[in-house]
Amino acid sequence: MSPLLEAIDGPGALKELTPSQLRQLAAEIREKLIATVSSTGGHLASNLGVVELTLALHRVLDSPRDKIVWDVGHQSYVHKLLTGRGHRFATLRQYGGLSGFTDRAESPHDPFGAGHASTSISAALGMALARDLAGEDYEVVAVIGDGAMTGGMAFEALNHAGHSGTSLIVILNDNGMSISPTVGALSRILNQVRLDWRYQRVKRDIHRLLARLPYGPRLRQFSHHLLSGVKGLLMPSRVWERLGFNYIGPLDGHNIPEVEKALVQARAHRNKPTLIHVITTKGKGYQPAEGDAVGFHGLSPSDAPVSDAPSYSEVFADTVLRLMAEDPRIVTITAAMSWGNSLERVARHYPKRVFDVGICEQHAVTLAAGLATQGFIPIVAIYSTFLQRAFDQVLHDVCIQNLPVVFALDRAGIVGEDGKTHQGSFDLSYLSLMPNMTICAPKDENELQHLLYTAVRAGRPMAIRYPRGHGRGVALDRVFRELPIGEGELLASGTDVTLVAIGVAVGAAVEAADLLAQKGIRAGVINARFAKPLPAPLILEQARSSRWLVTVEENVLAGGFGSSILRLLKGAHIEGIKVECLGIGDEFVEQGPSRLLRARYGLDAQGIARSILSAFRSQKRRCLPGVALVKR
Repeated sequence: MSPLLEAIDGPGALKELTPSQLRQLAAEIREKLIATVSSTGGHLASNLGVVELTLALHRVLDSPRDKIVWDVGHQSYVHKLLTGRGHRFATLRQYGGLSGFTDRAESPHDPFGAGHASTSISAALGMALARDLAGEDYEVVAVIGDGAMTGGMAFEALNHAGHSGTSLIVILNDNGMSISPTVGALSRILNQVRLDWRYQRVKRDIHRLLARLPYGPRLRQFSHHLLSGVKGLLMPSRVWERLGFNYIGPLDGHNIPEVEKALVQARAHRNKPTLIHVITTKGKGYQPAEGDAVGFHGLSPSDAPVSDAPSYSEVFADTVLRLMAEDPRIVTITAAMSWGNSLERVARHYPKRVFDVGICEQHAVTLAAGLATQGFIPIVAIYSTFLQRAFDQVLHDVCIQNLPVVFALDRAGIVGEDGKTHQGSFDLSYLSLMPNMTICAPKDENELQHLLYTAVRAGRPMAIRYPRGHGRGVALDRVFRELPIGEGELLASGTDVTLVAIGVAVGAAVEAADLLAQKGIRAGVINARFAKPLPAPLILEQARSSRWLVTVEENVLAGGFGSSILRLLKGAHIEGIKVECLGIGDEFVEQGPSRLLRARYGLDAQGIARSILSAFRSQKRRCLPGVALVKR
């Protein structure tokens, strides 16, 4: 039997497949997912769980005319395979290849790009309203997981959709998981239905009974009331109907005919949105993933660097554990990322002092602010790219009130294969503009623990950004040290050029200085530690004794670390020194291995040295591209 998947060049090819062919195709898709993601890395368990659901969607709908909006987009690999991208699937998450999320620039079958959670219903409702305004006729479907449904934005969209009365289909893909198990009151309601199949059994029994009897209108009405009563016992709030939705479910999301029937039924409702509740198994069809959905949520590429050093996330969690043991006022908050932030071990020791709020970054920050007003010291553990969602809460609820909230920003800077929605390349810029905020970044994992110790003692808002992946393998001090806020360290002296770096870029700057020494260029290196307040005395002292000053950061140049140093030099009336700022330009960083991306932006040791050598060769020119000549 020839492989079916190879013959699928678009969703239209699915329409005439027989049930046995669909089962074969589902098995081939799972084999393809396992083989590819094991090599490229990516989100395996979530995609294994939506194989049948995706097949049913594309058999009933007519994409791209009908719009399928995938929440987060990390479970869209099957969708990519079925929409003409199978021949490029081996390039998944590779530089220049397919994105690991939905991307409008990649295919017309991706009507909305995403990488963060809880956006799908809002976007799909916007498309549905646009369809109505244009007088057109196509279906719009949002596929959202129960983890993403914990986000407040999803409920805002549900509220508006129910009020609008427009035709829209929302598929709640309920597997009890986001990355870690889903938390919250909604999860408890869904668990009641997911784990208690009495409703389904009663439903089947009633239909079997009625099939043997004359089926008149009164009997049909009786069966409807009986089933509604049983459903009401299991979902007493009837939350979806009260929000203005037709509700279909719960269904077995791995039963293609059952899901197709529900989709056809939902399409018949033209004056009201419909929510289809499907229950799926994350990691379905691959026993290791079914048994460990958390571990198989996201896999690293097979060629990822191996290190014996602990990850920055692990050092963060170990430090937090020690700090919480010493000070009962310290609490920790995470937005559905206890696994990603390595906080599960902290939660085991202090279950009442670690709060997982679900995918609710805005709530997490304001919750921390509330705790801080009552004398507690909250540590908000969050990915850099996700904190963007709580910009106003950081500014309005924390900084204006100058509350002692610590922000631990994991995955800051270049993160690699997850691509432009996940690169943490903006936090130095958007946090620097906020009064009362202190911002720092460690050069290694040992400095991370000291900065955390400093932050919980600072009595003010403070953000610590640190990179994804393993540390540098340095020894960890057994005793914490409080580092003076706004004080850096001089790692090397040099009169030709001074490199002022922050965070992970410090290591690259030190290596670059060694390369420059081989060329006869004396390069000094400053570990700034703090982006706000800057270590001004140290920077100004070196600026007065150097011909060049080069700033290095894994952040966009606009409003970033280098921009702050330019303002510092101008304010101090330092004349005649040439300054070059190395960082990320006015663009979003695509997916690819971190080492390749750092090389592309000239942020590895070779790139930094190359920029300086090029500048020295061109120093006869008065002003260089990308170089500012600071004068009074």
